[in-house]
Order: sequence, then C-alpha cells, then structure tokens
Amino acid sequence: MRGGPGDAERRERWGRLFEELDSNKDGRLDVHELRQGLARLGGGSPDRGAQQGISPEGDADSDGGLDLEEFILYLQEREQRLLLLFHSLDRNQDGHIDVSEIQQSFRALGISISLEQAEKILHSMDRDDTMTIDWQEWRDHFLLHSLENVEDVLYFWKHSTVLDIGECLTVPDEFSEQEKLTGVWWKQLVAGAMAGAVSRTGTAPLDRLKVFMQVHASKTNRLNILGGLWSMIQEGGVRSLWRGNGINVLKIAPESAIKFMAYEQIKRAIWGQQETLHVQERFVAGSLAGATAQTIIYPMEVLKTRLTLRRTGQYKGLLDCAWRILEREGPRAFYRGYLPNVLGIIPYAGIDLAVYETLKNRWLQQYSHDSADPGILVLLACGTISSTCGQIASYPLALVRTRMQAQASIEGAPQLSMLGLLRHILSQEGVRGLYRGIAPNFMKVIPAVSISYVVYENMKQALGVTSR
Repeated sequence: MRGGPGDAERRERWGRLFEELDSNKDGRLDVHELRQGLARLGGGSPDRGAQQGISPEGDADSDGGLDLEEFILYLQEREQRLLLLFHSLDRNQDGHIDVSEIQQSFRALGISISLEQAEKILHSMDRDDTMTIDWQEWRDHFLLHSLENVEDVLYFWKHSTVLDIGECLTVPDEFSEQEKLTGVWWKQLVAGAMAGAVSRTGTAPLDRLKVFMQVHASKTNRLNILGGLWSMIQEGGVRSLWRGNGINVLKIAPESAIKFMAYEQIKRAIWGQQETLHVQERFVAGSLAGATAQTIIYPMEVLKTRLTLRRTGQYKGLLDCAWRILEREGPRAFYRGYLPNVLGIIPYAGIDLAVYETLKNRWLQQYSHDSADPGILVLLACGTISSTCGQIASYPLALVRTRMQAQASIEGAPQLSMLGLLRHILSQEGVRGLYRGIAPNFMKVIPAVSISYVVYENMKQALGVTSR
C-alpha cells in the first residue's frame, strides 16, 4: 500500500465516514442507514459483507447495529481483502490497473468483455482522468460497494463442487480469497462430498449395470438395460445392485481433499500469488491435480471395479478382496488400467471446462444485467451438458480402464495392454464396442445431478453457509 495513510489517519477518515452515514446520530449504523448514505454519496447498494456485518456474527454486542469500533474493524478487514484483490488484478505490479488488466481479469473468469465495456468500468473509478486506477481510487470505490460481479461469478458458477455424476475428473472450482479466509471453502467441500455420497448411492444400480456392460457385453452377449438388471437380481437379489457402492462413496473424501490441495499447490508453484487463473491455466492445474489424486487413490478404483463385478460369496468384504488381489496378482494389480485412466482426464476435463465456460460466458453476456446469479435451472443445465460432453469424449478410455482392471478376474480373458485391448475391441466389435454401457451412464446423469444439488444445498444450510 505505497503512500497509504497511517493508522491514525485511516481511523480519522473512517470516523468521518461513520458520522456521514449515521443519519440519526445515535452512534450506530444499520443497513437502512448504509443504503441511504451510499445513495447520498453517489454509490449503489452496500457490499454484502457490510450488510452481513450487521448481524449476530459481525455485531459484537448483538444490539442490531454497528458502533464506531465495530464499523472500523469491518473496514480494516475489508481493506485487507481489497488490497489482495487489487494486487491480483495489477498483473504487472506497477501500482495501477489499466484497461487491458481489467479485460484480462474478466477473461480469467471466462467472461469476454469488449474494450468499450472495460473502459466504462475503468471510468467509473478513475477520478483523476489518468485512464488507470491506483490503490486509493480502487479502495475508495469498493470499500462499501460490491465488487462488480468479480467475486459473484466465482461464487455462483461453481459446478464441480455442487454436481456429482459419479466421475471425479472435473477441474476443481475456484474459491475466492474471502471464502478461503473465512473457512467457507472446506464447508462447501464437505457439503459436496455428502451430496456425492447420497447421489452415488441413489444411482448405484445404474452404475453397476454400466460396469457390468463395459466388461461383459459384446456382439455375442447382447446385454440390454432390463436384461442386465434382471440377471444381477437373479444372481444376488436386489441388494446386489449396490455392490461396489461402499468403496465408491468411501473414495470421495480423500480424492476431493487431495485434488483440492494439489490444485492450490500447483497454482502457487506455477503462477505464484495470482488469485484467479485463465481457463487454459485452470485446465493445466486441474488436470495435474486430477492426475495426482488419481495416482494416490487408484487402488481404490481397482477394488471398486472388482467388488462391483463380484459374484455372491466371492469376497467377504473390502479387505478380503484387497488381500486376495495382492496374494494372487501382486501389488502391480492395483494399478491395472492406470494409463488410460490418467489419459482420460485430458479429454474429460478439457471438454467439460471448455463447454461449461462457453455456456457460462454466453449467459453472462446476454442475461447478467443485474446479477451474476444464473439461477438453479441454468446452473444445473450448464453443468449437466458440459459433464455429459466430457464423458462422451473420454468414455472409450474409461471402458478400456475398466476392462483392464477386471480382466485378471475373468476366466479365460486375455491379459492385454491398453493398445492391445483397443485393437481387440475395434477388430471384434467396431467403434460401437468402445461405448458399451453408455446408455445406463446417461440415464443416471439427471437423477445424480438432481440428488446432489438438493443434498448440497441442505448440507450448506446445516453447516451454516448462507446462500447469497
């Protein structure tokens, strides 16, 4: 904060602002006075943080308003947050934000704005007509006003945290600096993990059918959806439809945690303290984070496939399955199919991210006149479409991975490499053979998305994360 005033001068300036906003001169500020005061000063609505500050959490003495000390404490925290955001937008660190940096910052969020739009934003803050914004101009403009949708875009357009369709190859969501400082990020991750657990349990029969068809369906063994479900029920009863679901749920927490931590570390290692990344940078960091998480938890993926395909009485449980694989096939068996699995991250994450950012950008350009909030239906539609496109692109590699994981447990099945298995499938069944089981996979998308969103919203409320 070069050339910034000292603490005493800042307190004096905040004291004058407090007096100006305190219209009834009772020594307290409420939301009504904030709104009226900002209107007189030429601003819009107060920042959500200022409104939320006048609550039991921000109101130290719980009397329904902010006194001078509480107001100063809020402004100190707010100024620190604004300074972090100013430095992240000031890409060349010259102490000023210009038009190109405004465009870059919005582009990092997947929003393309024209030069004219960027200049309009800059003019709203530029008091000295230099066509740049310095720290003082930035601070004074945003101290109580909202951040022009920059943080709103991050908040409202999360989708990998919110939606779980049974795949963990999505690029992690961005969390704003404020969400990290307040601890909201881990509550959202916990809510997402719980949503994924309920969603996967609800759609487990279709997931087991998908794996069953990936491994056993062929030209000579034409399994359809009803026939596949009926054969599984005949073999093991209705409960057998949930085989493999326990470990599928169990791996959500470690995979989500590892991927999030790896993503944050990769961001810092490659791009330093830059708060938000461009779409291409998010793809690189997200793919590397996904590969890291998959490498660590991959033995659980192998166990999930074996337990999903097991016959009645074949294994006593998870540990028995792991011990038998280790005893009969050795430790390398726990990484069968690892290569196509990691390679599948690239088309899945790339297409999912590209389609989602395109849809988000289109909506923001055409409809976000007053708010960056897309509403539940738009968010679910965009997330579902992008994830489905990612699945279509990566499905052949997912099928090869599943067959490699399972082939040692199938009597008489050839032990083929990734390329050998691809050639075998193409020669025996053609391109259609690479998409066996995709029908039940598509059937579970809408119920999985619906369940995960409802549970996510309820878990957020239970954990005390208020929606905006």
